[in-house]
Amino acid sequence: MLNGREDEHPLLYSRGVARSFVNDLGRAGAYLALFSEIAIVLLITTLFGVLLGYWIDERLNTLPAFVVAGLLLGFGAGGLAVKRLITRFLASFD
Repeated sequence: MLNGREDEHPLLYSRGVARSFVNDLGRAGAYLALFSEIAIVLLITTLFGVLLGYWIDERLNTLPAFVVAGLLLGFGAGGLAVKRLITRFLASFD
């Protein structure tokens, strides 16, 4: 009995349909987007840190020092960005 009337057809959206394969693909798509975003953020921050370090090393003629420092700074910035992405992603499920 729906809305006080027995002759109505049940709605297409129900608990059985809500757990169907289609909705699982939606969640899988969200995870795929998160993982690709993580990869892009790590790539860009690390690459930017290394290139900045290389540019500084060329100016000061101290080749490996600032490249390594830029690499570490890129890893750190990427780690913080990934932490923020994951925190925001997990908060969206609550």
